[in-house]
Amino acid sequence: MEAAARPRRADRRAADRAGFRLKDLLFLAHRAPFPPDRGDKIRSYHVLRHLARNWRVHLCTFAEQAAEQHLPPELQAELASHSILRRTKPMAVAAMQALVTGKPISLAAFAHPGMARAVADVRARHPIAATYIFSGQMAQYRGGEPTIMDMVDVDSAKFASLAETTRPGMRAILKREARLLGRYERQVSRSVAATLFVSEAEAALFRSGGGKGNILAVENGIDATRYDAATVDPGTDDGPLIVFTGQMDYRPNIDAVTRFVEHILPLVRKACPTVRFAIVGRAPTPAVRRLASDAVIVTGEVPDTRLWLARAAVCVAPLDLARGIQNKLLEAMAMARPVVASVPAAEGIDHGGTIAVAGDDRDFARQVIAALNGPADNPAARARVLARYDWAARLAPLDCLLGDIAS
Repeated sequence: MEAAARPRRADRRAADRAGFRLKDLLFLAHRAPFPPDRGDKIRSYHVLRHLARNWRVHLCTFAEQAAEQHLPPELQAELASHSILRRTKPMAVAAMQALVTGKPISLAAFAHPGMARAVADVRARHPIAATYIFSGQMAQYRGGEPTIMDMVDVDSAKFASLAETTRPGMRAILKREARLLGRYERQVSRSVAATLFVSEAEAALFRSGGGKGNILAVENGIDATRYDAATVDPGTDDGPLIVFTGQMDYRPNIDAVTRFVEHILPLVRKACPTVRFAIVGRAPTPAVRRLASDAVIVTGEVPDTRLWLARAAVCVAPLDLARGIQNKLLEAMAMARPVVASVPAAEGIDHGGTIAVAGDDRDFARQVIAALNGPADNPAARARVLARYDWAARLAPLDCLLGDIAS
């Protein structure tokens, strides 16, 4: 159900008293943009709060967990209304619906009559001047008003890449998804005012695949005030630690830590026998949990990843498949940690040489050993983040873009 209008910030109340009426904006997101504890939710959370400064924002989104059906206080005060629906459709059901309808599974998974009604109700109740859609799955709810489509990454390309390395039966499903979703992404980009990606590399990839329209890059940022090692107590030092952070039921992350444990860590421990590897992130799969040993820590969900980043002698991102800007790298850089990343993981980040970029397993191990034997801190990486990736600076182009299309 749509919540009643909430109190606005002081500056917006002042604008209302002065007779200036803020315009209404519909914000559609495939996942509740809170808490900001994984890559896509970090971006959607900060975009949502940025837009709420100058718009009456109406949020329509899905909750994957019961706790996500309740807005945190800071968002309650900033949104004009919200509708949050629990999404419980099993993936097997979505796959069957996709086969019957000829649609991508990604769309079938987020097709929900309750969401269609909630979106229609917002449009009926409020003079929506523009819509911001976060993630392609929600484009099926777009209307006739000027719309910005934030694709974040080229999801169809991700499915195509996964198809190259999976078993034959799943390969056919992933190839179908890549083909149909790619067609849909291109269709959407031609029907909206602007299509956004998290990096220029992703935008260029979309254009090269036939994407048309106003295709732009709006990069991710970071809250460098929060991710500041000077404000975090790392606790007891119990030996050198290599840290990887991420959602641990996500296939590229699973493959990355498996690669590190099986092929890279043994090489590192020959030179540094006491070093341990910490896999920090929620929902580790059984395959990830099986990696645990005297040398490997699998934490599961933790209350604050900053504590682990502060303890890290080096942070790693040995991803073979990485789309856009990796928040895990920005967080480690902001915490002034030495960082070693694969070429795909580092590709979207303008790091200015402040992190090490490694190729094959031996090169990766060599770079990690060098980091373990090098300076304990990486102040140049934090300086790079402060200069390049502050959220306010990264999202400023949205103000002009929305102002132009909704004028």
